[in-house]
Amino acid sequence: MSSLNQLGRLLNGLSLIIKEIANRSQTIGSAKNGDLQTIISSSVKNALVSATDLAGLTKGKVREFSKPCPNESVVYFNRNNGGSLANVNSSSNDVDEPTNFDKSVGSNYEPVLEEKVVYDRLEKEYESNLDNKRDVDGGEVAATAVDAPVAMKRRRPRERRVPATPFSRAFGFAALGAGLAWGTVQESAKRIVYGSPNSNDKQSAVSPFLSEKNAERLALALCRMRGAALKLGQMLSIQDESLVPAPILAALDIVRQGADVMPRSQLNQVLDAELGSDWSSKLTSFDYEPMAAASIGQVHQAVTKDGKDVAMKIQYPGVADSIESDIENVKLLLDYTNLIPEGLYLDRAMKVAKEELSRECDYQLEASNQKRFRDLLSGQDIFYVPLVVDDLSSKRVLTTELVSGVPIDKVALLNQGPRDYVGRKLLHLTLMELFVFRFMQTDPNWGNFLFDEATKTINLIDFGAARDYPKRFVDDYLRMVMACANNDREAVIKMSRRLGFLTGMESEVMLEAHVQAGFVVGLPFSKPGGYDFRSTNITQSISNLGATMLRHRLTPPPDEAYSLHRKLSGAFLACIKLGAVVPCREMLLEIYEHYRFGEDEETLATVSAS
Repeated sequence: MSSLNQLGRLLNGLSLIIKEIANRSQTIGSAKNGDLQTIISSSVKNALVSATDLAGLTKGKVREFSKPCPNESVVYFNRNNGGSLANVNSSSNDVDEPTNFDKSVGSNYEPVLEEKVVYDRLEKEYESNLDNKRDVDGGEVAATAVDAPVAMKRRRPRERRVPATPFSRAFGFAALGAGLAWGTVQESAKRIVYGSPNSNDKQSAVSPFLSEKNAERLALALCRMRGAALKLGQMLSIQDESLVPAPILAALDIVRQGADVMPRSQLNQVLDAELGSDWSSKLTSFDYEPMAAASIGQVHQAVTKDGKDVAMKIQYPGVADSIESDIENVKLLLDYTNLIPEGLYLDRAMKVAKEELSRECDYQLEASNQKRFRDLLSGQDIFYVPLVVDDLSSKRVLTTELVSGVPIDKVALLNQGPRDYVGRKLLHLTLMELFVFRFMQTDPNWGNFLFDEATKTINLIDFGAARDYPKRFVDDYLRMVMACANNDREAVIKMSRRLGFLTGMESEVMLEAHVQAGFVVGLPFSKPGGYDFRSTNITQSISNLGATMLRHRLTPPPDEAYSLHRKLSGAFLACIKLGAVVPCREMLLEIYEHYRFGEDEETLATVSAS
């Protein structure tokens, strides 16, 4: 009976998603006006391909009869016919007469190969030395203070057109819902025959919806859809098992590996629309193989006419206009599958997500954020923010100076000295952003921080998630951080109420869990000297307390906390990944002693720097 109830709830959710098609689709609107040609020419084919693709019946790259392309992804634009440049044909997968494709003449490939050799060498050294490292108590530790690599499912991104119209995206969600419903039926039948699986995760053991196959269906569909749907999946993938069931977390690891990529024809259409059909006249080469493919766009390497290496971030078509509908459709799926506990306050989280994603889709705003950060950090040599190339940028394309470096997860393979250095600088930057600039880049993705060991410089990229914080909020938050560092229970509760984390009506169980969580986060700042991020399991402690708070909390956190805590937890996780030893309290005291609280703010005697 419970299986039938589960299936009924899923089918009800699917029906709501299908209603979204009727409410939001421009194509159905055309049908109401009698424009049948629009339906036949622009909707049926795309919808059918999207549905079968998202349901897993087809696997992308449908074009079978186009001319074969050269294997090389770099296209060189050559001056001919009186100085004009060779054009890129937007309607084809091929390029009109690309020049020399010999990789030996281009230096763009060498750094990539060199870095791969270095990474492979470091990983081999890491594995060979792993068993020889012991701490003073005889406990086994890794050579780089990180866990040994674990086996996980890997996914090779495929070339697929981005569903760009409201109809194709709504149809895609309906296909996903149907696939999940079918997966639930399969899992229910399997359990009737073979019995329920043994699992430490109670939720996945009870619900046939939360099967590994369904979790993988969800993750792969998000990679195919891209846009806000994938962004939400990536946000969920960094949670722990107190918030998201283990099978879903395991499958969402696939999401973090990146999205599928646009085919050349669709990529060229975006570039033509944003930069004009003569965009190639400003370049000498363009690499059609993306350096990265994320939730909102993909990044390509190019070389300008003056010989400057640049990175071009190109937004997927339609994602900016589909944020509202994507999030609503994801919310419908989550509501009808009970994936998210009530204490997470999903409605508030979705509201904040919409606002954040809208800002991230505005590349002109991101360019402004990047220039602002470049100015703020211009007085020192530790951090470098790349230049923005304005004449190759627009609202949907952002071109910046190309910088190199080792991402955080690769720095973890270096010696202790560089790891301590990078951990110290990253945590100091995080404190400066919040308490000095009150302007923070809130995306903690490790790939946004690239360490150049030769120059001891950390290159910073991706400022789409940057935002300001109000002075009064920052004042009270600094007081609360000091209270957490000093184990001052009364001050933690008082500041938490002023900031909006507590209402004043919480149970003693909730208050105790909240205060203890604050003390855990304040632990690195509680004592002078270097704090070894290997010494305690902060994430596990927070996870245990978080499960209690989800059951007893009376209010969602303030809006500012969503992005702020994402960045703060990312900074802590980076230091843990690095196994860094960082003088955290000294950093915090330096900022606290020079901080100027607002004149209208009450100075709390209970919070001191001692």
